[in-house]
Amino acid sequence: MYQKCLELLKQRKVTLDDIVECVMFLQKPYISSLTQEECKEAIIAVLHKREVQHAIITGLYLDQAAECNLISDSNLKSLLMEDNALYGVDEVLAYGICNLYGSIALTNYGYIDKVKPGIIGEMNKSHQKCNTFLDDIVGAIAASAASKIAHTK
Repeated sequence: MYQKCLELLKQRKVTLDDIVECVMFLQKPYISSLTQEECKEAIIAVLHKREVQHAIITGLYLDQAAECNLISDSNLKSLLMEDNALYGVDEVLAYGICNLYGSIALTNYGYIDKVKPGIIGEMNKSHQKCNTFLDDIVGAIAASAASKIAHTK
């Protein structure tokens, strides 16, 4: 499942290095000695959790289904394609990831979802693909990895 999730992220043009950049954004102000390798190790640990894998597969399938016109309900398809601000199910899925890593992950997620650094901002601006779940999942992975690092430092 881990490899499948990496492949799904890669298909959506998201790399581990993209997520590393987000983790560095969150944690570097607090841990000046933080390295990209430490960030990558934390991300890999997060991605090995079954609940995270399920969230990735579910969210990315819904994004792809909306893109490919496989969502039969036109209202839901519209909400997904425009990443409607009042549609909060994408955030709820991200909270599921963050809940595995505690309050630091949840607050980090809220911050990164608001500021949208790096790949998260790029996905949020792009309307060529449906990234409604993807941007929040990437943010949650980064926030959880940042939390994992914070707990060990």
